[in-house]
Amino acid sequence: MTTRTSYRAESPETIDAVRTGILTWFERHRRTLPWRETRDPYHILVSEVMLQQTQVDRVIPYYHRFLERFPTVQELASAPVAEVIRLWAGLGYNRRAVNLQRAAQAVVESHDGAFPHDLGQLRALPGVGEYTAGAIACFAFEQDVAFADTNMRRVLDRVFAGETGASWASLSGVAERLVPAGDGWRWNQALMEFGALHCTSRKPLCGLCPLQAECAAFPVAQQPGTRKPVKQEEAFVGSNRFYRGRILAVLRDHPDTAGVTLHELGAQVRDDFSPEQLPWLVDLVRGLESDGLARVAEPRASYDAGPPETRIALP
Repeated sequence: MTTRTSYRAESPETIDAVRTGILTWFERHRRTLPWRETRDPYHILVSEVMLQQTQVDRVIPYYHRFLERFPTVQELASAPVAEVIRLWAGLGYNRRAVNLQRAAQAVVESHDGAFPHDLGQLRALPGVGEYTAGAIACFAFEQDVAFADTNMRRVLDRVFAGETGASWASLSGVAERLVPAGDGWRWNQALMEFGALHCTSRKPLCGLCPLQAECAAFPVAQQPGTRKPVKQEEAFVGSNRFYRGRILAVLRDHPDTAGVTLHELGAQVRDDFSPEQLPWLVDLVRGLESDGLARVAEPRASYDAGPPETRIALP
């Protein structure tokens, strides 16, 4: 695929045209989302963690419910881990809940409950990577910073590289130049929204795109047979991730804080469970324990031996 030169793609005229096109589109098509109505860094952190690999419409009710139960970073930091995991039920990728609480605890313990403004200090919070740190700095503190989720990076790649799968390292320079001085909040919201609704992965609306004249991937991107194949996700049902979720569901629903035995757990997780599958179950439980999602309610020596009587519970 032919791409435009760096000079042409990153010229001041192109930068200005891309900004104008996306910001104008955003004013016409922006969604009303609850986390756009706040500058509270704690609320922004909650929304960003929930939105990782989860659709917006699904996140909204969880976001409201979570903040009703844990309205401040202090209340989340001091909550029982088991309660946080139970409230997260249904969102998937449960490790996010544990990392979210660990980040809250770090804010309380290391920053007296006040989120740091510095990007380096934000990145140092448990579970907070470069993107989430940038999102907090921008959406909570309105700093003019460049960062990119999958949708944002896809737009930049298509417009400036021609959909080559360019890395963030190669796109970060132009991303920084695109951020308008004093308007980083609106720009990053617009770029994110444009990638989520218009310049989508499978069906980009190239024929209606305001960036046709600037995009290095147009008109190639809209021609039949030229779209890059979308990788098929690994089958979920029957995978270890599937059974990890079932284990957590059993632990969340169990009324006894002492937990359930491995034998009981295995029988509830899969209908065909047999004693021969005990090592497999122990490995899954050990992974959940390592991620902070489960605990062994019996002495460690008993657990390491792996008997069916070993009890497993939420943290």
